[in-house]
Amino acid sequence: MILLIAIVFTLIIGKNFLLPLVLAGLIWFFVKEIRKLSERIPFIGKRLPRWVHNLVSISILYGIMGVVVKMLALNINEMTQEDNLSVYINNLDTINGYFYQQFGINVETFWNNSADKINYSSLIQGALSSASEQLGNLFMIGLYVLFMLLEETAFTGKLTAMAGDQKKLEEWNHTLKKVSDSIGSYLVLKTVVSLITGILSYTALAIIGIDSPLFWAFLIFLLNYIPTVGSLIATLFPACMALLQSGELNLALIVIAAVGTIQLIVGNIIEPRVMGNSLNVSSLVVILALSFWGAIWGITGMVLSVPITVIMVILFGQFESTRKIAILLSDKGKLEP
Repeated sequence: MILLIAIVFTLIIGKNFLLPLVLAGLIWFFVKEIRKLSERIPFIGKRLPRWVHNLVSISILYGIMGVVVKMLALNINEMTQEDNLSVYINNLDTINGYFYQQFGINVETFWNNSADKINYSSLIQGALSSASEQLGNLFMIGLYVLFMLLEETAFTGKLTAMAGDQKKLEEWNHTLKKVSDSIGSYLVLKTVVSLITGILSYTALAIIGIDSPLFWAFLIFLLNYIPTVGSLIATLFPACMALLQSGELNLALIVIAAVGTIQLIVGNIIEPRVMGNSLNVSSLVVILALSFWGAIWGITGMVLSVPITVIMVILFGQFESTRKIAILLSDKGKLEP
């Protein structure tokens, strides 16, 4: 119990240091996976030195991130233009009148009353603050990734010196490779599944005619990392936007049906086939992890909750002393030998 309290206390107090380090670790795994692909390029893949592959991988990854951020900024700017805002405000009045006429509910009064109980502004500020913190940490995250890649070259020699004999060195190398491959595979496959969800959602929202479909598609892509709750929120946000944009309930229902169908198809058909058994985590543990990491690290913690839990199961399953914990956290108590 003392150890558990100490770990939680360290995670809370060390948030500003640990969160960029965890994000850097995840980016490092992505860089390694891109590097593996670049090394398979015919004729030149094996001939180029590792630092060239690392440079190409980082350039590709940060290039994609830069393009996405630029496009998101353009979408948000378009959405917050004065003409669009005036339309949203007018439609909000129309929605309020419709609900009052049909159901006797004054949306504005309900919102004001609920605002006294739920501090919406603090929730929004928390989300924006979390995003701005990570943007501010981009330099440190990039620096961590750079030194992780530099450390790779010296790590083999350190591991050899620590092992002492060849047999133990082979065991350690086997374990580290298995852990690295499992984590890298999970992160890449989950990203691919989230990307499929985002692309399909963007197509659906663009066809329906929702404003700034790229912004909502990116939000859906990001929230797809959060289990259960993320899919629900990802469906409701563009639906609320449709309501504000048109002032009609029908368009919002169409968005819910379209995005919800995509979430169901991807979540229940595509994801199990692509991911296989890589998400070997109990549903209860997923919800508890979501609450725990969200409580200590905010929105970013919620996004990272499942990857961190999956990594814990993989790591704990590799060592006899912690294997029972991995079995407890796993889906059906079955781990690879």
